[in-house]
This record gives sequence, C-alpha cells and structure tokens, in this order.
Amino acid sequence: MPQVPQTFDALAVRTWCGLALEALGRAREEIDAINVYPVADGDTGTNLYLTMESAATAVEAVFAGYGEAGGRPGLADAAGAMAHGALLGARGNSGTILAQLLRGMAQRLDGARVGGPELRLALRRAADLAREAVAHPVEGTVLSVASAAADAVEAVEGDCAAVALAAYEGARAALAATPGQLEVLRRAGVVDAGGRGLVAVLGALVETLTGQSPARVGVETHPVFEGGCAEPGPAFEVIYLLEAGDAAVARLRERLDGLGDSLVVVGGDGLWNVHVHVDDAGAAVEAGVEAGRPYRIRITHFGTGRPTRERAPRAVVAVVPGEGLAALCEGAGATTVLARAGEPPASGELVDAVRRAHAHEVVLLPNDAELRHTAAAAAEQARTEGVRVAVIPTRSAVQGIAALAVHQPERRFDEDVVAMTSAAGATRYAEVAVAERQSWTMAGICQAGDVLGLIEGDVAVIGADVAGTAEGVLARMLSAGGELVTLVVGAGVPEGLVARLETYVRESYLAVDTVVHDGGGQGSLLLIGVE
Repeated sequence: MPQVPQTFDALAVRTWCGLALEALGRAREEIDAINVYPVADGDTGTNLYLTMESAATAVEAVFAGYGEAGGRPGLADAAGAMAHGALLGARGNSGTILAQLLRGMAQRLDGARVGGPELRLALRRAADLAREAVAHPVEGTVLSVASAAADAVEAVEGDCAAVALAAYEGARAALAATPGQLEVLRRAGVVDAGGRGLVAVLGALVETLTGQSPARVGVETHPVFEGGCAEPGPAFEVIYLLEAGDAAVARLRERLDGLGDSLVVVGGDGLWNVHVHVDDAGAAVEAGVEAGRPYRIRITHFGTGRPTRERAPRAVVAVVPGEGLAALCEGAGATTVLARAGEPPASGELVDAVRRAHAHEVVLLPNDAELRHTAAAAAEQARTEGVRVAVIPTRSAVQGIAALAVHQPERRFDEDVVAMTSAAGATRYAEVAVAERQSWTMAGICQAGDVLGLIEGDVAVIGADVAGTAEGVLARMLSAGGELVTLVVGAGVPEGLVARLETYVRESYLAVDTVVHDGGGQGSLLLIGVE
C-alpha cells in the first residue's frame, strides 16, 4: 500500500483537491439528475465540479509559484488558496456553500501540519461557518450532512485518517436520512444533491489520508436515485462576487432576504460571493451596487414549466478580458466568458459556456495564448457530450473580434472555421500596459511604472507615457502594411488618447481606417489590432 500522511499538510491539500475534483467529475451526472431542491434545475453536480475545479486550480498555482523559487507552500498557504479559489469560482447554491465549507476548513488548517484533533476542529468550523452563511438554514440539505460529519468526529481519538473516515461515515448516514427531513426529497425519491456532493468530497479526503477509496475500506457509496419535481419558486438565480465591507454586507443580507430566497453570502476580508433566488434580478444586482463593487455577475433564468429550448445549429464562445468586450461580442451573438487580470477561466467554465450556448456546433475563441491548453481540454470534454467543437487559436481579443466579424453560421462548419481562423491569423496584435516591476525585456531593461508596448507578446517599445508608446507600437505594426486598426480601450486610459491615435493613423497612413471599442475593465490599458 502506498505511503499516506499521518498528518495533514500542504501536499495533502493538493492531493485532496485533485481527488475531490475527480470524484465530483464521476458523480456529476448522477448529482445533476437528483437535483430537486431548492430548484429542480439539474446543475448541482456541475456547479460543485466547477467550484472544486477553481479551488484545485488555485492550489496548483500556489505550488507552481513556490516551485519557481525552489520551495514548497506551507499548509496555511495551500489551504488558503483552496478556499480563495473556491470563493472566486463558486457556482450555484451548492457551490457557494461548498466554498464556505472549504473556507471554514482553511481557518483551522493554519499550522505547518495538523493531526487528528486539529482536523476535527476544522470540520466543525466548516459546518458552523456554512450554516451561518445561509439566511434560513433548512434541514435535509448539505448543511445537515456537514453538521453530521462534524458531529461524528467529536469523540474520535486517532490520526487524520481515522477522523476523515468517521466524518465520511457520518455524512453518508446523514445523506441517507435527508428524504425523511425534506418533503420535496421524499416525494421525488431522492437524497439531497448537495449533500451527495459533499459525501464525494469527504470520500476523497478519506482516500487522501488512507490511500484507499471509501469503497475499499468497508464503506458503501449511496445508491443512485431517479429525479422528480420540485415546488415552483423565484424565476432567477443571481450570483456575483462583491467587494464590500462587513457593515455593508450585513445590510445587503437584509435587503436580499426581503427580495427572494435561497440566500447564501460567503466570504470575508472584503471579498464575498453572493447567491440568491429572486423574481427581480435587477433589484438583486442593484443591492450589490449599493453595498460595494459587484462583478462576475451571473443571472440564470430557471425556466420552470417552459418547453425545452431547441439547440441552435451553431454558436461562438469567446473569452473576453472586460465587460465592454463582453457586450460587443454578445451583441454579435457570441456567448462570453469573462477573464479578469490574474484570474484566467478554468476549463470547466469554458465547458459551461459551451453548454449555455446550447448548439450542435461551437467555435471556441480563447483569445489568449495561455488558454490554449485550457480551451483544448474544454473542447474535448464538450465533444464527449455530443457537441462538435473547433478551437481557433486566437491569442488576443482583437484576433477574436476579427474572427467573429467573418463568422457566418449558414456556411458549412469547416468553411466557417477556416474563414474565422484566416481572419484571426491575418490580424497582428499588440497591447500597451504599465510595468509592475523592474525586468529585462527584448527591448532592454524596464523600470516599474514604465509604459510597455508588446507586439505579438514581446516587449517592443519602452516609453514614459501611454500616447508616445502607443504611437511607437502603431508605427512598427503599420510599417508592414495594414488596412484597419482596431483599438480596444481599457480603464485608466488618459483623456484624449483615442482622438490622438485616430489622428495619428489618419494623417500618417492615408489608406488605413480606425475602429474603437470600449474594453471596460480589461487588464491592459490598450489593445491594438492591425489587419
């Protein structure tokens, strides 16, 4: 039998996240099928998977960062990354609660390594914190399963493996009891979907600490049930991340509690994930605006009682770096995935976008060279679900805009992909950004605060001001010819810059046109495309 840890450390967190993600991936369809509470929208398994994927990605990023320096993260770093990643990627009611459970765990996993007693405290803190986050806790849900897991380990004397196994067994027994606690589950003949997901996550913890899956240590998994129906409820699910203080969030809870139900607010230290079911989605978002700065806003119509929507013949899914470009691409008919600076989307988010596009054929535009492998993994997953997917290797949003401009869904799929690929490939791209630190570049040494002009990903111009640097970039790009310049303007661009650059192009290159788009909150000051 392989060596397994007797204590819980950073490597155990990493292993647990990976095994939990695998377990949720295997159980995703089953969990989706039994999802009848609080809304029978069939996505609890998917939401749990995407939330865990975000947590696992954050942990891997921490290990990679320490690895570059020749070190390894401590337990607190790894557990904190797990909790933060889950908070950022939390999806749906179940995913939001899972994020809070992981946050509670992280608050007690703060030593170099912990043993059985500390793991017991972590499980109790997780259950209590999750229950506090729900405006009106309901028994027979994942909250009951989490509390049962914590209760089951109270008297356990032993190492982390013994604690994990007791928690799993307690959770499994509580899951089997959920139909007797919640009428909607009893009528449908199912256990709670969120609780089923938590059992999978705790099963992964057992495997991390024993080297064996629960089925091989004498614990049977719960049987699969067929789905049923649920009571009608609010029309919309609203989720957003929120930057706000504690006092503002307390007022927000009160207001959202009056607007709808299934209210869960998790997080802390100025960053929160807000989830609520309402009939007035606009009012829920406005409440967030009054409390602080909401972003990554997701509004989903439950569509209870509506006929199943027919799949479209073809759709485009585009990753975009700002709200302005999201609006532009959505106006052209694309389904978008928002990527903020330092927060690249995970493959699960791209798969989810493909599902939302609801088409037989999908063209995927990653619009970032770093997302090439992520997009490929998402496409492979979508193909297993019967969707024909082609990934166009766009490395910048301006290449994506060019590809979208020539998209014609009435063409044969292969012809459309070739045309979009050709348009993207014919578009040279650049960006103007501010250096965060001193570093060596292809254009020489830059200092923090210098303005950098990057062409095709390499620093080509180092300047003192945005306008001069942008003109230098345009001069280099247009020296090779071009008919159209695309400028995508981000936040913080100096006043008058766009007019100056339009004048520069018009007076210096008579046959070249310029088009300007508002990029919203994108990471770069300016994106430039020349085609």
